[in-house]
Amino acid sequence: MRRIVFVGLGDVEVVRRVLSDLLLAPELRGELEIVLHDADPGLLATAEALVKSLDAEADGRASIVAAPDRRRALDGAAFVVADVDVGGFEATLKDFEIPHRYGLRQTIGDTIGIGGIFRGLRSIPVFVELGREMARRCPQAWLLSVSDPMAMTGLAVQLGTDFTRFAGSCHAVCDTHIYLADLVGRELEEVEFRTAGLNHQSFVLSFEAGGRSLYPDLDEALAGDDEHVRVEIYRRFGYFPTQSSEHAAEYFPWFMRHQGETSRLNVQAEEYLRRSGQSLHRYEETRRALSAGRSLLVRWQHQEPASVALLAMLTGRPKEVYVNVANDGLIANLPREACVEVPARVDASGIHPERIGELPIQLVALNRTFLNVVELTVRAVLTGERRHVLHAAMVDPNTAATLPLPAIEAMCGELIAAHGDLLPEGIRR
Repeated sequence: MRRIVFVGLGDVEVVRRVLSDLLLAPELRGELEIVLHDADPGLLATAEALVKSLDAEADGRASIVAAPDRRRALDGAAFVVADVDVGGFEATLKDFEIPHRYGLRQTIGDTIGIGGIFRGLRSIPVFVELGREMARRCPQAWLLSVSDPMAMTGLAVQLGTDFTRFAGSCHAVCDTHIYLADLVGRELEEVEFRTAGLNHQSFVLSFEAGGRSLYPDLDEALAGDDEHVRVEIYRRFGYFPTQSSEHAAEYFPWFMRHQGETSRLNVQAEEYLRRSGQSLHRYEETRRALSAGRSLLVRWQHQEPASVALLAMLTGRPKEVYVNVANDGLIANLPREACVEVPARVDASGIHPERIGELPIQLVALNRTFLNVVELTVRAVLTGERRHVLHAAMVDPNTAATLPLPAIEAMCGELIAAHGDLLPEGIRR
């Protein structure tokens, strides 16, 4: 049996979608051992009940184990799927409420920005510890992360552990490809894409059908659209970005501090708090559905990259999947140690990222600004240097455009105190 370990079970929808795909695969019937781990006993019990329900409905005949001890869960693992959200909704609320008092507006706050920095400070230690444990207990396993901030945790595993088989999995690229194909009236299967960059800041480098660029068709389709950040970025920089306008607005200095721009471009401040509330609602709905014996198996086709990658490796049927991995020259004009997002061939032998070459220089400039915040946050955790938290905030585009230096320092100090034991000891000192 192939042992698949899920670490972090707060997002029941991710567990539901990924495992529905695996349990419905006929060739995997009776071949899977699914091990569930979370430090929260309530989440663990709900996830166990959910997976047993999915398995029974799919006739997957999997072995299902709830494991409170993470180290034992990892023994013999072939794959580890990590979905880490340290502190949950309460921590996220602090990431928004405290900056809001200083006049700093955010939309999603999970990647860079103040919210991304502090989510990173909470998440990076978990991934470093997980990488070190996997290097000892299951060095040949793949660690598939579906957690934000992905560029930070991927870099941290690379710099802070001896574990190398890390790949981040995010739906932003495939969602963008579907969106663009639909905009120009094409079936997804007839369009060829080549996309690369960083998680939540990749760009569609090639968008073609029949050997012809579809960017002119896109220009025509977007002719009347002056109300979205990602369209504004596309027009200014020449390549369509993969992340939603809500995400993208806070990665640049030009939007969130200007009320006129956020109104013009329909940017909803504090959007992530609404989404987090929806996630809590889905969790309660799942519990009610389980109590009522209602079906939760996902039978319709969807684009969940983590399950596409797992199925390719488990069945040996090759697939192209966009992954976040150590650069090591994949994108020639970004730092070698950066965690970059590129297409990869995934098959029974593993994940094989594609070399992209050089990105257009204007895109590299945007990525480098993003990476400044990523590296400083990771270094803050790995070295215990509290001052690097301030450095990350000071060079963050949205924060730097909005607040003076004394306010940034005061805000970071208040956030560090508010998060307390959720942060590494070196940062708290």
